[in-house]
Amino acid sequence: MSRRGFAEHTIEGLYQAIQRTLEAEVSARRRGLLQSLDPRVKVAGLFALILVSVLAARLSVIAAILGLAVLLAALSLVPIRLLAARVWIAALFFTGAVALPALFLTPGPPLYRIPALGWAVTAPGATSAAFLVLRAETAATLTLLLVLTTPWMHVLKALRIFRVPVVFVVVLGMTSRYILLLVESAHEMFESRQSRTVGRLTSGDRRRMAVASAGVLLGRTLQLGGDVYLAMQARGFRGEVYLLDDFRMKAADWLALAAFAAVSSVAVWAGR
Repeated sequence: MSRRGFAEHTIEGLYQAIQRTLEAEVSARRRGLLQSLDPRVKVAGLFALILVSVLAARLSVIAAILGLAVLLAALSLVPIRLLAARVWIAALFFTGAVALPALFLTPGPPLYRIPALGWAVTAPGATSAAFLVLRAETAATLTLLLVLTTPWMHVLKALRIFRVPVVFVVVLGMTSRYILLLVESAHEMFESRQSRTVGRLTSGDRRRMAVASAGVLLGRTLQLGGDVYLAMQARGFRGEVYLLDDFRMKAADWLALAAFAAVSSVAVWAGR
């Protein structure tokens, strides 16, 4: 089997990015527990759990919140393998790289010594690293759970209801749309280039093609951004974003809000 070239790898990566976005939209429309709740309840409740997990001073409390997040994911029909692939492995890799020096540099009684190097893993260092990794895993899991169970525009509207500055909300919304548009444009560009390429390109040709494609894509993006802004201004946009969907609290929403408040209060008390 011949090795795939630069264009093939790029097209596959862009296609996977588009697929992940579509999967999030499909997941947000399933008939799960969190999908049935009001977006305001989910934003307030999950953000409260994130804040509690960041401030908790006990590993057992953070681990319990992570376990609750996994339970909510199962009840919301979010595959656990999806959380593992998108959050747990990535957070463990990046946060673990940051926390690794703390194992050896934090002073304290040695817990384990690496035979070949003689480096000592201290007990306070292991505790600090565990706090950092577990907090990152918990916060990332709860955030992804919110995105996978709530349409993105509903999240933005809920943020505005909680008095998040409109500039911040508009930037988030437009950035999300432009990233998808940019990815789609790049996918079409590389696919068109591949269909017109005969044979394998040299390394220099691949680099020149990547630089030229990036320049064209940047130019198209800037032009499209200006055109979209002028179109929004012509249609009455003055900074505030409005949706046709109205949020209405039901009995189940009030019950879920009370449950989030109770769990957060107990976690704050236990995590002191």
